[in-house]
Amino acid sequence: MGAPEPPRRSWNRTTVTAVTAAAAVVVACGVTGFLLLGDDGDGKADAKPTATDSASADTTDRSAAKGGSAPLVPGWNTVANPKRGITFDAPASWARQSVDWVSYVAEDSDPEEKPLVAMMAPAVLKEKWCTSDDDRNGTQEDTPLASVGTTGEKGAKSTAEAAEDTAQKWVYGAYTQPDRSRLTIGEPETYRTKTGIEGSLVTVTSSGTPKKGTCDTDGKAVTFAFKNAEGAYVSWTYVGAHGVSDEVPDATIRQILSTVRLYEEGDGQD
Repeated sequence: MGAPEPPRRSWNRTTVTAVTAAAAVVVACGVTGFLLLGDDGDGKADAKPTATDSASADTTDRSAAKGGSAPLVPGWNTVANPKRGITFDAPASWARQSVDWVSYVAEDSDPEEKPLVAMMAPAVLKEKWCTSDDDRNGTQEDTPLASVGTTGEKGAKSTAEAAEDTAQKWVYGAYTQPDRSRLTIGEPETYRTKTGIEGSLVTVTSSGTPKKGTCDTDGKAVTFAFKNAEGAYVSWTYVGAHGVSDEVPDATIRQILSTVRLYEEGDGQD
């Protein structure tokens, strides 16, 4: 008898569930997450997650840091993706997931749940921002307000292309699908972080998306694409609810973005 399939995703809902034998699946507002076993977190996962008893944030052992860069903003926490060579900082109120955690979005109509786009080692703001039971199955499901994370950009030919493609996929996959007409795509802009990393920045928002459930909103994604120390295209992305009273301010998004830097051994183990 084969391993049970992960549950179907549903935007505006969060479920933590045991699957088969070595990873956990989180269904969060259409964003599915799992503990990484073999996928590289670039949105091209092809293996089904296998089981564990639970999923929890911040499971990386951070008790014996050696080296690494301190947060560039006092009081913030360092978030690292060693595999992609990226580090950034996030406010202490954002819950860091394990370095092996991957969040992704897929087409609702795809039974295989092939990721459209993914991010590794995200930090999540207000994991229970909205709670509902829209399918009336007796289980309350949680929707976070926003997430930030990083990924590889296989196949990209430029930073501008990578940033636009990734930002579009996050807003479409998490907020508007199957409708792409609700997207507003900003022009790529050149951006330079505090540590001198240069790349392209693209902002995508949605507007007027029909509300199907209690927690449905429009969405926003901000993606900064650049080259890591190995010369590979990589990116940092913010994705979250748009047009709501407690939407994350642009100033906060830019402040987090400004801390993006190349990974150093020991980053994230504070």
